[in-house]
Amino acid sequence: MSILDLLGFGRSSDSKSADAGSTETVRRIVQKLDALEPERARYVASFAYILSRVANADLEISDEETREMEKILVDLGHLPEDQAILAVQIAKTQSRLFGGTENFLVTREFKELASLEQRHELLHCLFAVSAADDSISSAEEAAVKQIASELGFTHQQFAEVRSQYNEKREVLRGLRQG
Repeated sequence: MSILDLLGFGRSSDSKSADAGSTETVRRIVQKLDALEPERARYVASFAYILSRVANADLEISDEETREMEKILVDLGHLPEDQAILAVQIAKTQSRLFGGTENFLVTREFKELASLEQRHELLHCLFAVSAADDSISSAEEAAVKQIASELGFTHQQFAEVRSQYNEKREVLRGLRQG
């Protein structure tokens, strides 16, 4: 199974006409993603999707959030930049289109694939993505809290990680200005 299948963009039996319109660059990137070991592709796909889930929590994925997701997939996912860009774009589209129905399922799959350390790393990455535009909205914070719960973190564990991002939290900015 390819990463495109995992993200809902698998090829259908009549995909030859779609291939004719594809650019060579896109085809090369798709081949590179397809070359990932299936379990690794599932991990990367679910990781990227969960990042985009938080970025889309306020119904807007900023350029800064997109760049942060790509950087995370390069740095932590060890993907070449072209693969990271494609994985993020696909994940963003899937999150926008199917977020409500897929969120829990993808997060549950990630939890099954990831070690405790990897899940903890993802929790930090979720805050990093939401803070990429210099502000963590209430909607983004609520989405991170929901995902943390789905990943099996206690409220205390969530709060410990969240505290590292207090200067970016909108809810606390209002208190400091008041």
